[in-house]
Amino acid sequence: MTASKDDLGVIESELARGRFTDEMLAEMRALIGTELRTELSVNNEYADRHAILRFTEGIGDDNPLWTDPEYAAGSVYGGIVAPPSFIFACLGSVQVGWRGLGGFHAETKCTFHKPIREGDRILATVVFDGFDGPTDSNFAGRRIKDYLRQEYRNQDGELVATFICSRVRFERTEAQSRSKEREVEIPHPWTDAEIEQIESDIMAETPRGSDPRYWEDVNVGDELDLITKGPLGITDFIAYVASGAAPIPRISAHRVALKRYRKHPKWAYRDPQTKALEPVYSVHYNDYAARLQGAQAAYDVGIQRTCWQIHSLTNWMGDAGTLKAADSQYRAHVYLSDVIRLGGRVTGKEIDADGDHVVHVETWANNQRGKNVMPGIATIALPQRDAT
Repeated sequence: MTASKDDLGVIESELARGRFTDEMLAEMRALIGTELRTELSVNNEYADRHAILRFTEGIGDDNPLWTDPEYAAGSVYGGIVAPPSFIFACLGSVQVGWRGLGGFHAETKCTFHKPIREGDRILATVVFDGFDGPTDSNFAGRRIKDYLRQEYRNQDGELVATFICSRVRFERTEAQSRSKEREVEIPHPWTDAEIEQIESDIMAETPRGSDPRYWEDVNVGDELDLITKGPLGITDFIAYVASGAAPIPRISAHRVALKRYRKHPKWAYRDPQTKALEPVYSVHYNDYAARLQGAQAAYDVGIQRTCWQIHSLTNWMGDAGTLKAADSQYRAHVYLSDVIRLGGRVTGKEIDADGDHVVHVETWANNQRGKNVMPGIATIALPQRDAT
């Protein structure tokens, strides 16, 4: 259904339905290497205490190293630090080109270089590094995969983290035509007993904290403690937005939003029931928008899932560990009412090129249907028992 261009404005009630064309591909090749504008997507420039607190509450991580000044003062850092995933609360990502095409965040590759301390100023630069394809896919026929390189630096110009954001771009019409093939039962029919066990498991979770996990004590094959997210509700999704981690561009309202939508009509669609303008980002909390995107219902944000992966890793490694790298791939939608259990297994140990004693970890995020919705890997530096 398409709204007429009358007093409701020129924005349609459908998301844009672009097609791959030779002209589009040539246009995008010409943009490779371009540094992108970020001013509409910066959420937190400073890692002040409340920004860190809002973010950790938005991902459900109450590690006292991030939240308790007294505890953090006695840690190896001597004060509050932000979880490595806080970079996403500074600037989650931006978008570039691909007019009228749908998009899903497909993969995240992060390298962490320095901790973010309370009070640090974090600025990001974003460069379009190119794309692969078009190639065929089961989800929506032809698709491409593009790459944005995001570098985060602190007030001293030191590189804090690098984030390679990969998105899949596709033709929405084709994605919608194949949506029936991916249907699952939503909401999931949880029993009271199952809910009681899930919540009991969540309440039993605890970070390693000040008890060091030494490199010598870790063996290949060791499994990480599980952490659980869910059953996911709309507030869980909203809390992530409120934490400052909503990517591309910032969510806004009323006149501010309308001015942006008039300038960039494809950023929004008109909801056919409420007649309100909604951003494309609302696929993460609006079922109608999600179905236009080829999904069954509202679904989580990709980097939100990576934040859960990092929560699992920092819980396991303890305060004295250092997360050096974390990669994650998004393999299926995570819907409202889903439960995700995140874990991992040690796959290797070595002294790396930096001289750090590291362990390599395979990670997973399994839903209640037995699907690994986010396979990943990570590298963690751990303290040594005999270090002087």
